[in-house]
Amino acid sequence: MQDETPPKTGLITDDAGETRCFWPGTLPEYVHYHDHEWGRPVTDDTRLFEKICLEGFQSGLSWLTILRKRENFRKAFDGFDYHRIAGYGEKEVDRLLADAGIIRHRGKINSAINNAGRAIELVKETGSLAAYFWQFEPPADERPKVVDYPTLIANPTSPTSVRLSKDLKKRGWSFVGPTTMYAHMQAMGLVNDHIEGCKCRQEIEKLRSNFKRPALAS
Repeated sequence: MQDETPPKTGLITDDAGETRCFWPGTLPEYVHYHDHEWGRPVTDDTRLFEKICLEGFQSGLSWLTILRKRENFRKAFDGFDYHRIAGYGEKEVDRLLADAGIIRHRGKINSAINNAGRAIELVKETGSLAAYFWQFEPPADERPKVVDYPTLIANPTSPTSVRLSKDLKKRGWSFVGPTTMYAHMQAMGLVNDHIEGCKCRQEIEKLRSNFKRPALAS
């Protein structure tokens, strides 16, 4: 999110008269992410794994910083193919640490490699990352009746994101705290946290109502 103080409603209206959540401001790449990605249901395992990794790299930074480096990350991490990343050794770590196009943090790089191995294990157990993550879609009674700015600011985590975080940590994943997992749920469409009045909210509600949830392997 940008550093500007948001309006009380959490909404802004641009020069074209379109109203959206305040956080992308008027920055083109951020507006595109808000309008075309954030909150839309995702079942693609590579995208789900990519987002987990990028959320980890974001720790202590802004999402805009990561978004602007996303293509560099994709190139550096073999398109976030977790089967390939799981096989990275010191040679690849050294390569990544020398890559100025990404966040050069040894702990976060090692976390991505570790999590790739854990992702392979999870797919063997559940059938897909999508099936695993979508079982953590929050029940209706956990969601606010009205998604407004004060509610979002007051709830950077949820009971479900806490459960998801605990389960992933138990499985050996890292950089998957409750706040990070709630951001993952927001971005990947497990919840619709576009603020009431945002141009995207009702469209995403329709997408979610018609969305076929992936099933766990039997």
